[in-house]
Amino acid sequence: MNYFKIIKAMFIAAPCLTPAESSSRIRSGDALLIDVREASEWDGGVAQDAIQLAFSDLTGKRTQWGPFLAQHAERELVLYCGAGVRASMAARLLVNEGFRASNAGSLRDWAEAGWLVVPPAPHT
Repeated sequence: MNYFKIIKAMFIAAPCLTPAESSSRIRSGDALLIDVREASEWDGGVAQDAIQLAFSDLTGKRTQWGPFLAQHAERELVLYCGAGVRASMAARLLVNEGFRASNAGSLRDWAEAGWLVVPPAPHT
């Protein structure tokens, strides 16, 4: 990805949501929960129903993000990571590209809100 796009996206606003604000939309299928941590971080568990798409792939070649975004262009994307920083950056990048994306904090936020943390899907 072009570093200019990354820097430009840092000046774009993206919504910040709590798990409580977005969980009903995720459970109903109106929004998709995405874990943007790196694959090695998923080994400790992921939020139930989260799609695992690494931040490095979003800012890199997009081998997984590209097809995912093409398939789900009209969906709301709710992102979380380890502390909320990468989720914020990813949400800003996606909003800058015209997607409906929001930062939903960290895995810990989701666990503290009562969302199950489950073993990750096999790495691809």
